[in-house]
Amino acid sequence: MTRTTPPRPLDITAVFPELASLARMTTRLHPGPGTPTVHDSSVGGPLLWPADEPWPEDEPGYPPVRPVQTLADVHQMRALLTQAWARPRGPRENLLSAQESETVERLRAGHDPALLPTGPQPLIPLAQLYARDAPTLTFPEGADLLQVLWAPGYGIEGCSANVQLRWRRASDVQEVLRTPPEPAYVECGDHVPEPCLLQPESVQEFPPGHLLDQALDERVYDWCAQKSVSYQSDLSVAPGWKAGGWPAPFTFRDPADSDEERQCGECSGPLEALLTIDSSEWDGDSGSWRPAETASEMAKLVGDPYRSLHNPTMMTIGRGYTLQVYSCVSTPSHLPRTIMQ
Repeated sequence: MTRTTPPRPLDITAVFPELASLARMTTRLHPGPGTPTVHDSSVGGPLLWPADEPWPEDEPGYPPVRPVQTLADVHQMRALLTQAWARPRGPRENLLSAQESETVERLRAGHDPALLPTGPQPLIPLAQLYARDAPTLTFPEGADLLQVLWAPGYGIEGCSANVQLRWRRASDVQEVLRTPPEPAYVECGDHVPEPCLLQPESVQEFPPGHLLDQALDERVYDWCAQKSVSYQSDLSVAPGWKAGGWPAPFTFRDPADSDEERQCGECSGPLEALLTIDSSEWDGDSGSWRPAETASEMAKLVGDPYRSLHNPTMMTIGRGYTLQVYSCVSTPSHLPRTIMQ
């Protein structure tokens, strides 16, 4: 289904022409519920993975100390709640039946980690992007497919083997791995994506305020205040999942705190924004970016849907933040760096 971002409320380059040279194109991925195959770009879908290539693993930095869930637990509970929210019910009728409530409580209770296998755990697919669907990404020579895998735990920031990239040429994969290994448990179910197909759309962005020259930032801020618009929320960086473009603005930490982090953990070289993982496709502040088609779709929804249009992946980063994945400019195969913003 097509997704179309509305025009920005104002043309900021007409007032600040110096911003025109800083414009970048990004690909809004617009994930939506679906059943992707290995030949699709997706979030949380199956990967076009060679049958003879080892599946990536990561050794947890510490053993879990609280009950954990399995991938099956996470998906079963979400499916149950999605069905419950979608069906009609009376004003005093409970959302869940007694049996469903028992199932949800059991799934939420999790498993004793001491009873589960230890050692390195397989990563899970986070995203798969074919070059045709991510025109704003620079692929290494000869590659036309990017695969991102990760360990859905709490230690998602930094540069370690818990987030890994694979750049490959799709035509080189002759025999596909049909049954990838799964981790014995996941520490954080909120970091497990529900399978989504993508409706990619290229849009223009401008740098977040913290990356502008201070004098320009102040002028832009004052002008936007006079016009009752927000540069950060309405005019600069698109919300939601996206590939390439400008990195997301900082919302809860000082940008200066990450200056030393903005270099490759393997070679200390420069990084570029690769993938933005967002807790929502838009929110109250960034509603002007909501795709035009969603207005009619939201009108058709019954009740309060559990799997909403603004969070189709059903993932939450921190307290509703954004996780930026940066890749090494000189050597894209290096481990990426992730920063919560």
